[in-house]
Amino acid sequence: MQQVLPKNDTNWRLKAIMGGSAGNLVEWYDWYAYSAFSLYFANTFFPDSNPTVQLINTAGIFAVGFLMRPIGGYIFGKLADTKGRKEAMTLSVLLMSFGSLLIAFLPGYNSIGIAAPIFLLIARLLQGLSVGGEYGTSATYLSEVATKERRGFYSSFQYVTLIGGQLLALGLQLILQNIFLTDQQMHDWGWRIPFVFGAILSLVALYLRTHLNETEAFVTKDAAVKKEGSMKELLKHPRAIMVVIGLTMGGTLAFYTYTTYMQKFLVNTVGLTKYQSTILTFCSLLIFACLQPVFGAISDKVGRRPLLIAFGVLGTIFTYPLLSTLSHTTNMWAAFGLLMAALIIVSGYTSINAVVKAELFPVEVRALGVGLPYSITVAIFGGTAEYFALWAKNLGHESYYYWYVTACIFISLIIYFKMKDTKHTSLID
Repeated sequence: MQQVLPKNDTNWRLKAIMGGSAGNLVEWYDWYAYSAFSLYFANTFFPDSNPTVQLINTAGIFAVGFLMRPIGGYIFGKLADTKGRKEAMTLSVLLMSFGSLLIAFLPGYNSIGIAAPIFLLIARLLQGLSVGGEYGTSATYLSEVATKERRGFYSSFQYVTLIGGQLLALGLQLILQNIFLTDQQMHDWGWRIPFVFGAILSLVALYLRTHLNETEAFVTKDAAVKKEGSMKELLKHPRAIMVVIGLTMGGTLAFYTYTTYMQKFLVNTVGLTKYQSTILTFCSLLIFACLQPVFGAISDKVGRRPLLIAFGVLGTIFTYPLLSTLSHTTNMWAAFGLLMAALIIVSGYTSINAVVKAELFPVEVRALGVGLPYSITVAIFGGTAEYFALWAKNLGHESYYYWYVTACIFISLIIYFKMKDTKHTSLID
């Protein structure tokens, strides 16, 4: 019999939040380490004289990894809805660890030729499968263990740890860059260290997740109902599915633009050094992570919909001016100010998007409903963000990308206006 989270037990609730979030941190660290260190290993797997072409190739594999996320969302979402949130989250961490180890010990193009990028692709596909399952299951778990009146605040820690994964990757990069290794050593073999580190962290996450309690919403639901975690059952909620797709579209594109792609943008377009880019990205993401619980708590007071509308309106108006001005900025701290302005706007989406999705679906298909349509949308828009941005730059029309992001946010804004606020939804009934 599954052990359920005790009612009104604050210590157990905090333990559940920490355990669920820690695993999420490790998952996203492993996922973002690829993006953070691709500046160093691009030439290992894709020998080419043009650095932009090398980055396009690595960004292409980054995008292909996203194609596995819908499959992961389906497999792990169904597992979470039938076997439990805890079991699905534990297995996803194990799979991510294996993908990281494969990248860490993979020979380069000069050693095994075309097999090098092929195996790199396989590793990213495994990681894509894992992280696709992680989002829906951890979003569902964190939303269900939170008290109703503080659900926005507690569930916001999913993005705190998601961003924390990026911070951990960037922090390790800063330490390696400036204390232990030269630039040449980073290109030769130093980039492998973060992937070994990620695999080790997965063991810690595995321990924490094996000691988690299952949520009350899952355990108390009738066993026959829990077996309905299927596509057939999910398709009974077409409106909720379309809302997830619509509200994710602009938000995920903006998020990936200002986080994973921004480090390359600051080097390739703004003209900052790799060190300046890394330190600026690290500082902005640290503040961004701290903003998530603040915005989540605000949503517990005013509702989810006002925050989403604020993001949609401000994102539609200011995306092009912010990116265009940033592209012509020569001062590092001016760039920091512009990037922080963008991230504050995006916080209206990132802080609450997980809980909003969880509040749209009944318990029997909640993990699948959160994970699958979200993963499909992220694969299409978030996964191709870097590739499309670099492609537009290579064409000599980088501003096309700015308008593309603006248009996607505007489409999401239309959804925000049409959707009902989900703040008062019960996650148990």
